This record gives sequence, structure tokens and C-alpha cells, in this order.
Amino acid sequence: MNGHHQIAEDLTSYALGSLEGEERAVVEKHLEECAACRRELELARGDMALLALSTAGPSPPRRARQRLMDAIAREPRRAPAPKRGLWWVLVPSLAAAAMAVVAVLFWTQNQALQQKLSSLQRDFAAQQAELQQAREVVATLTAKDAMEATLVAMKTAPQPQGKVMYVRDRASLIFLASNLPHPPSKKMYELWLIPMKGEPMPAGMFMPDAHGSAMVINPPLPPGVEAKAFAITAEPESGSSVPTMPILMMGAGG
Repeated sequence: MNGHHQIAEDLTSYALGSLEGEERAVVEKHLEECAACRRELELARGDMALLALSTAGPSPPRRARQRLMDAIAREPRRAPAPKRGLWWVLVPSLAAAAMAVVAVLFWTQNQALQQKLSSLQRDFAAQQAELQQAREVVATLTAKDAMEATLVAMKTAPQPQGKVMYVRDRASLIFLASNLPHPPSKKMYELWLIPMKGEPMPAGMFMPDAHGSAMVINPPLPPGVEAKAFAITAEPESGSSVPTMPILMMGAGG
């Protein structure tokens, strides 16, 4: 018991790194065999770390400070080693505190850089998507093989107009309309591609603005479909898979 008590008193000095030679070897051999002293050593080291971090952060818990002060008070007073001052004993603690401060600074800077990089990547992806859409619009408007069709109102004065530019190999379509009246309540206009063979294909829902203008750009269409004509009907807001009669506007390719 006296040996165990002596080892327990030397744990704080061992944790501070101030034990050397035979005294250090005795403590290390005892720690290999004594679980209680190993736990006491971990508590002492934890308390020292909290005290070290308190130089650049919040105050450590009172119980940690008190445990460390009690452990130091139990230490037997010894004559100071020759040519070594108090600063030499505190070197490990000061080094640990400095390393902790540097690690926190690096971690904070790294987090800020990661957030900035993620924001820049999102902005770049959005700009790339907008640029790609603009390129597709320009390519359709300037394509030499683009099919153009002008849609006019059926059985009424031809004020409302619609124009389609369609490139079948790329399944690229742009529709522009003007002077369109608002559709009936709970209805929307739907554009239809009428192929040379087969049933009409939905080519986009749209609602004219206050001036009667509307636009449909690149609706989902299969590539390579040869268009015979284009048409417009009034459909439920959810859209339809087949046109609802009557056809309000229609135009053939030229």
C-alpha cells in the first residue's frame, strides 16, 4: 500500500514529464500492473489539457482544476533539480496549449474555405446550365435545317399568332406566340407536334402573359421525329395525352 501510495503521488509529476531515470521507470512498471493508477493518470492528463486550452478558450470546469490542484498538493516537496527552473517543467503543457490553438485556427480556416468552395461550385454549375441553355436556344434559332411554322387562329380573325422553330435531329423546339387570349378558367394551352405517322405528341404547356405573349423552349421530345404540323388546344392545367377538340391554332411546316 505504501508503494502504491508513493506511485499515486508521483503520477502528477509523471504526467507533467518531470520524472526521469529510475523514478520514471518505477512508475511506468507500476502503471503496467495497476488499472486504478492508469485511470488516475488519464484524469490528470485530461485536467492538464483543459488547463492548457484555457489559455486560448473558455475556462476549464472547476472540478478539473480542483482535481489537478489537489494532485499537485499531494506531491512530496523535493529539492529542485539542478540547472532546471519551473519553465522547464511547464514546457510540455505550454507546447500542448500552443498546438491546440494552432489546430483550432487551422480547422476554422479550413471550414471557411470548404464552405466558400462549395458556394463557388454551386454558382459555377448554375452558370454553366444557363450558358448551355442559351447555346441551345441560339443553335435552334440559327440552324439552317430548322423547320419554321406559323400558327394562326382557326375560324376567327388572324390576330393571335404562333411561330415554331424545330430541329428534329436534336429534338430542339422553340415556340413563340403573341396576341393570345387567356384560356378558359382552370385551362392552359398545350402545344402539339403532329408527326408524319402516329398520334399527336405533347410539346409543352403554356399560359400567355397580360400581353398575350407566350414561349415554350425545348420541351421533352424524342429525337428524329419528322413533324407534319403543329397545333394548339386548351387542356386541363395538368395537361392531356391526346388533344381535346377543337383545335384552336394549327400550322404546317415549310
